[in-house]
Amino acid sequence: MKYTRLTLIAFATALMMTACGSKESNKNSTTEQPQAQVAPVVSIVTAQAEDVDITNTYTSNIEAFATNNIVSQTAGRIASINVEVGQKVRKGQLLARMDDVNLAKTRMQYVNDSTELARLTELYNIGAVAQADYDMAKLALNMTKKTYYNLAENTYLRSPINGVVTARNYDRGDMYSMTQPIFVVQQIQPVKMLINVSESLFTDINKDMEFDVAVESYPGETFQGKVNIIYPTISATTHTFPVEVICQNADLKLRPGMFARVTANFGTNHHVVVPDVAVVKQQGSGEHFIYVLQPDNTVKYQLVEVGKRLGNRYEIISGINEGDKIVTEGQIRLKDGVTVTVKQ
Repeated sequence: MKYTRLTLIAFATALMMTACGSKESNKNSTTEQPQAQVAPVVSIVTAQAEDVDITNTYTSNIEAFATNNIVSQTAGRIASINVEVGQKVRKGQLLARMDDVNLAKTRMQYVNDSTELARLTELYNIGAVAQADYDMAKLALNMTKKTYYNLAENTYLRSPINGVVTARNYDRGDMYSMTQPIFVVQQIQPVKMLINVSESLFTDINKDMEFDVAVESYPGETFQGKVNIIYPTISATTHTFPVEVICQNADLKLRPGMFARVTANFGTNHHVVVPDVAVVKQQGSGEHFIYVLQPDNTVKYQLVEVGKRLGNRYEIISGINEGDKIVTEGQIRLKDGVTVTVKQ
């Protein structure tokens, strides 16, 4: 009887263990069942093409259209200074006067030689003076005349251009030593800029072609410029050629030394334009890609050549065609060939 009781207890224990094991097995089986994958949800736009301006921007420093160093050909004391830095001057305006002692002496000699030639001319006409003496008097007067006008030009220093005095290196009473100019006068109406243009555009540049000029001193403001000189040779090193652009600078806002950005329009290209959020830049390579929706609702990781940025859009030079369906949202979960759900 005791044996039978022990047998029953053992049998009951085995049944309980079997039941627990079955429940645990069912539980593990339930948690290990794979869940169905959900297709990434993306937003799509249709690629559109439009005319995109072909513009190039060049950098340059603004220069005076003409710069003149005001000097005297002879050293001497400066008798007077008539203008100051920043003053506008006219062509022919007196800027400074040198000591005129030598000029006064030469003027007297010029008067004397003129009087002597007049006297000899009367005698020569009646045959009272030899031809050699008459010719010598004429030569002396011509030499004195040239000396006088040269001294006058270097005593009374005048501006050769309409412009602005941008430097003064001497004061009244200083001895002019000929080591640096007394004044520097610059013509800043117009001003000029020199830009280097790619040889591929050599036939696209023409005289009087218009440019937009921008400077940091006047943000948001542009000044109209035009081509003044097209240099005829192309650098074998840089494959560019110089072009001189001028601005009339009527309001005198542009000044020599300013940093300028010079922009030219060379026509238009008909290219696809896409939202900037559609363009994916690949880390490391710097290449650009766009996910393109395929007819079977998969996406293709398409390499593209990006052109200009147009606000919040990019010009696409190649890789995308007009009418392509491109992904603009949801790229983070995508890879080439994955099936997607398009957000309605």
